[in-house]
Amino acid sequence: MRWIDTHAHLNMDQFAGDREAVLARAAAAGVAAVIDIGTDLTSSRAAVGLSRIFDSVFATAGIHPHESGSAGNGDFRELEQLLSQPRTVAVGEIGLDYHYDFSPREAQRSVFTRQLQLARTLDMPVIIHVRKAMSDALEIIDRLDASPWRGVFHCFGGNADEAAEVQALGFHISFTGVVTFKNFGNSDAVRTVLEERLLLETDCPYMAPVPFRGKRCEPSHLPHTGRTVAGIRGVSADRLAVVTTENAVTLFGLELS
Repeated sequence: MRWIDTHAHLNMDQFAGDREAVLARAAAAGVAAVIDIGTDLTSSRAAVGLSRIFDSVFATAGIHPHESGSAGNGDFRELEQLLSQPRTVAVGEIGLDYHYDFSPREAQRSVFTRQLQLARTLDMPVIIHVRKAMSDALEIIDRLDASPWRGVFHCFGGNADEAAEVQALGFHISFTGVVTFKNFGNSDAVRTVLEERLLLETDCPYMAPVPFRGKRCEPSHLPHTGRTVAGIRGVSADRLAVVTTENAVTLFGLELS
């Protein structure tokens, strides 16, 4: 089985001491590729740098809603340069977060819109973070361009109806190790996502799946999430690995070694 971790934060300090070993463990677990996510210019630069060093790593570049309040025109100029790099495969992580409100909501909406427009201009997929802001996020996307989008709502925590709305706009949906938690309450969403729109991720170093809950998450944990999702959907893990890998390769234009 080959899996693809479509959302990881290997550029974070939590991996500074053993990043190469982490990727070796991922390969041993069948994880063929990892998409390393930018959340501001610093992390986006770091993600691009890792994609140049490791054959299994691809990068994204974007401004997370938490960082929206300080984003200026110069940031967007550099962001466009980072997105032009050969192994940078998406605009992201972008979106809205009304749970923490670390940036003013108007700034979040403005920066989200601007990055969606940039993705359209560059013909790149987007990686979207939404927390307690689904209606606003969907309204912005639909108002901006009603034609189908390419991208993914990562770490999806919505219900089946919200999953249907997201897919109607053209997006994929990705699940994390949260699906393995006893208190996970959105199995209907996992069960009803279209096969061709389904992705998997770790969002490491966060949300390690059972049996690693409470420890640092890493890409080698992805098969545990995959097996749980397969069980919820009533398919084999082999089937789920094939489907989600094909979906990731197609959406992000990945060339696997």
